[in-house]
Amino acid sequence: MRIILGDVPWSFLIEVIIRITFIYLLLMVSMRFMGKRMASTLSNSELAALVSLAAAVGVPMLAPERGMLPALIIAVIVVSIQRIISYYSYKSSKFEFLALGDISVLVKDGRMLLDVMKLNRVSPERLLAELRSAGITNLGKVRRSYFEATGEFTNYLYENPIPGLNILPEWDESFRSEQQETVDTFACRNCGNTVENERDREWNCSNCGEKDWTNAIVS
Repeated sequence: MRIILGDVPWSFLIEVIIRITFIYLLLMVSMRFMGKRMASTLSNSELAALVSLAAAVGVPMLAPERGMLPALIIAVIVVSIQRIISYYSYKSSKFEFLALGDISVLVKDGRMLLDVMKLNRVSPERLLAELRSAGITNLGKVRRSYFEATGEFTNYLYENPIPGLNILPEWDESFRSEQQETVDTFACRNCGNTVENERDREWNCSNCGEKDWTNAIVS
């Protein structure tokens, strides 16, 4: 019985129902006051608010020696801070940048901006995985890839793709063989930068400094 119920009497189960109901309503009201964004992709401040609420309500929900008032006070503070951040973010773009971050360009005209990716701690593998999940097989299709402040990727594609780096896995030879390679354009394996002269392959990439070229694809 101690394993099943613990060191509390059976009557505590009724108290648990009351506590869970209170916590559930408290979270619903808090989320409502913090706005519809809390039900979407979260920014840094919204994620911090959500984690703070979860930490505040977790213990009082099941600990009989803990009251519910501290959880209520914490929820009021968290909601107030979040509403203040939202208000001043609307009023000032500088404050919004400091509190929530800004948009970064990770791919520009078919090539990866490795310095920006390093600053945002986004690895090439992560970026290429995001592009593949959007059905993109060639960096030359990507005019811009933005890394939003919420952590999402937004891609804008060319209507007429330019030759670019094949981003399919190298072990998937059957799928890669379906891509149409160019004979006069070459792509840097490290960043996707392209050159249109056979002799340029003898030099390091002007975008990343590497010297590892492959035939670009156009499909």
